[in-house]
Amino acid sequence: MNLFKYIKGDKVIWTVVLLLSLLSILVVYSSVVALAYRYKGGDTGSYLVKHIFIVGSGIFLMYLIHKVKYSYFSRISQIAMLISIPLLIYTLARGVSAGEASRWLAIPGTSLTFQTSDFAKLALISFVARMLSLKQDVIKDFKQAFLPIVIPVGIVCALILPANFSTAALLFLTCLVLMFIGRMNTKHLLMLIGSGIVFGALLILLIFNFPKIIKRGETWKARIENFKSGDSESNFQAEQAKIAIATGGIVGKGPGNSMQRNFLPQASSDFIFAIVIEEWGLISAIIIVFLYVVLLFRGIRIANKSEKTFGSLLAVGLTFSLVFQAMINMAVAVNLFPVTGQPLPLVSMGGTSIWFTSIAIGIILSVSRESEVVENI
Repeated sequence: MNLFKYIKGDKVIWTVVLLLSLLSILVVYSSVVALAYRYKGGDTGSYLVKHIFIVGSGIFLMYLIHKVKYSYFSRISQIAMLISIPLLIYTLARGVSAGEASRWLAIPGTSLTFQTSDFAKLALISFVARMLSLKQDVIKDFKQAFLPIVIPVGIVCALILPANFSTAALLFLTCLVLMFIGRMNTKHLLMLIGSGIVFGALLILLIFNFPKIIKRGETWKARIENFKSGDSESNFQAEQAKIAIATGGIVGKGPGNSMQRNFLPQASSDFIFAIVIEEWGLISAIIIVFLYVVLLFRGIRIANKSEKTFGSLLAVGLTFSLVFQAMINMAVAVNLFPVTGQPLPLVSMGGTSIWFTSIAIGIILSVSRESEVVENI
């Protein structure tokens, strides 16, 4: 049976999604052993069933979204922005906390929570793509184009920042790339980059001298200091990840044979890449990086083929967002960056984060589906 005759859009992206989803199920089942013994009396099956449901429903959601004409997301982005800003404010005030970070809202009637930043990220990227496409005639103008786009970007990123610095930074970077591709005035973009660098420098000075002023200041300071020191005691997670990678070798220990899953606190989520290498070897790491590069290439190809500016910007913005996140996660696992808390898209265990990733890919596939329709006319 040819599965692809029932779906439209870029077949290569569908293949990448299915391969990463299959890997996710295999590795999550192996990596949740410590969690299962801690919370479920050793019952890994319950985690497996839940994860299969979330992955399966995510693929189904992707299928539904890819059937929607992508131009509808232009109007939807306006509504989503109006919803996301109050949601982010409410999350900061009343959200479910993990450590010192209020990132989640509980979904009434379920045991699930979702990060409002995931929703806001989708909303903002779609909104920026919409605004850039509408402002092409005046795209070089400061008042008519730059300010109406940058102000919403600044508001959303500022609301995400206190609880999730890495997500805010990645979102800002994605929007910056979108604005560059959207032909915004280079002088205005350089001014924005300069402002971002100054703000970042001031923030670092603030958290190093007065860490308690910001709720997450002490955590950010500790992560930077631990990363710079390289001390194994301070960098427990990073050290355990390096052990997993080093002992995995070229071909790995084999599925289910990880030892570091018992020591890594986030083995099934933030550091799942290290567990993949430990069990499946360096070869698997190369394949995963290759799959994300393929996703990036196909996303850019879809953007180039789209006849509408909005479709092009939407596809490239969402693609860059997902691939940036993947590269940051893998860089953290191999200790190139400080710990950020970014999951590996389509691979890490998660709840609604997988669904939002699926929605993003569904939108990219929707853009490619419309391009296929135009080609066939």
